[in-house]
Amino acid sequence: MGPRARSGSSPRLWLGIVGTLAVVLVAFVVAVVVWSGASLAGDSTALAHLEVGPFGGTVQSVHAFGPSGKPIPLSVSEGRLTPRVRLRPGERVSVEAVVRRPGWDAWALGAISHEHLTIQAPVAQVSSRWLTVAGGAAPQVRFEAPVVAVAYGNAGDPARRTLRSATDTLTLGSHAAIGSTLVYAAARSWERFGRPVRVAWFPDSSTPMMVASPAPGSQISPSGQIRLMFSKPVSEVLGSQLPKITPATPGHWRTIDSHTLAFTPSGYGAAMSSRLQVSMPRSIELTGPSGGQAHQATQISWAVPGGSTLRLQQLLAQAGYLPLRWTPSGGEVRRTAAAEVQAAVQPPAGTFTWRYAKTPSALKGLWSEGEANVMTKGAVMMFENDHGMTADGEPGRQVWRALMSAAIAGKRYSGGYTYVYVHRATPETLTLWHSGRTVLTTPANTGIAGAETELGTFPVFEHIPEGTMEGTNPDGSHYHDTGIKWISYFNGGDAVHNFDRASFGTPQSLGCVELPLQASAEVWPYMPIGTLVTIAL
Repeated sequence: MGPRARSGSSPRLWLGIVGTLAVVLVAFVVAVVVWSGASLAGDSTALAHLEVGPFGGTVQSVHAFGPSGKPIPLSVSEGRLTPRVRLRPGERVSVEAVVRRPGWDAWALGAISHEHLTIQAPVAQVSSRWLTVAGGAAPQVRFEAPVVAVAYGNAGDPARRTLRSATDTLTLGSHAAIGSTLVYAAARSWERFGRPVRVAWFPDSSTPMMVASPAPGSQISPSGQIRLMFSKPVSEVLGSQLPKITPATPGHWRTIDSHTLAFTPSGYGAAMSSRLQVSMPRSIELTGPSGGQAHQATQISWAVPGGSTLRLQQLLAQAGYLPLRWTPSGGEVRRTAAAEVQAAVQPPAGTFTWRYAKTPSALKGLWSEGEANVMTKGAVMMFENDHGMTADGEPGRQVWRALMSAAIAGKRYSGGYTYVYVHRATPETLTLWHSGRTVLTTPANTGIAGAETELGTFPVFEHIPEGTMEGTNPDGSHYHDTGIKWISYFNGGDAVHNFDRASFGTPQSLGCVELPLQASAEVWPYMPIGTLVTIAL
């Protein structure tokens, strides 16, 4: 009888087969799960990269959105997602991808896979803004990471230049020994330029150098900013001291960056028609913007222009001291000290028109826009008198300050405008015109032969209700007349006033314009300081 078969061999075999199949099945399931996935990640050139596994299915849609939710159109190529519009450096972008899995694994993993990624567009950063350049060499700007597009310049929008390959160094080319420029850069081809960075360079020097802007000796606006740029840090050059401004000017010094100090005037700024001077706490090697004419200096200065005659007339018209109104072509000057100061030296465009329909032609003939004239002088005198200043008709700093303050406050003179016209032809008369109407015409006496009342137009400079008049008669004798009423002096010792005469209308005075008592009393209130008096044939 032969040997018996082992009873346990068949079950073990089956168990081995089943175990192997289970391992294979698990491995297959794991592979399906892994290879059915999709992922979004950043990319070195594109905005993002979408990768779909072998069993991942098909991409249904890919969308990108800006920080406000606005859609960003994309181009998709070999999984790379590139914006079709230029984005701002540093802009946060949300990317969403939808992938549909194949039907045979959709039952286990879901039919749709959603992938999300939030990414920030890179920002091109300049490594150092302050360069030391050896003699004759071109300045080189370095970036913290490679850039693909650049531009540089100080005026307008410089042309964008796309580089052949990404680089972390930009050579500016031939430039002056000292200078600065705005540098624009983009880290990706699909980005806009970021905020420009001003890069400055100086030659290698053992002593600190400084460039002032505007150029010393040039003209500067009363509200204009002064910038001092140093080859070394401000703290190293000046320590804790600041430059001194003379004449004293409201404003403040501010450190713009480690190498730049700026003074910004406040209020009405530097005094107009002055020389503004900056005194340094130590001697500095001052140089021009091109690096030439370097010299040691402790003081630098600029010329501050005076206010323009045109703007003076505009302000006087706005304030009601001229028989004209002024209307700006664009928007009105903002009611701030800085805006008024700027307008004083750079007057805005506008139009003058006569305030009154019936303005005497003789008065119109006295006007000249933008040029000094007796009408402007008279208006300044009236303004000065109203504001407690010496009425000399000279628009000095005090007058300008008061005029600009009045404009800011919207103050306006409401007394109307007076013009006095005297005919020397017999019968002699005085005509009083005020704010568009003739108030009165009265007989008058002017100067006799040898003491004629001078022809011309003159502003009233003194206005008193009663006084004493004295002088020398043509025969050399002296006169001393007291109690003269309603006096308005307009040309040296000449005045419009009352004088008792038997008749009026012929030359009888020693140069004054004499009026009957009632007429002089009526005329006098209309003739404040600054009123124009024309003597004509």
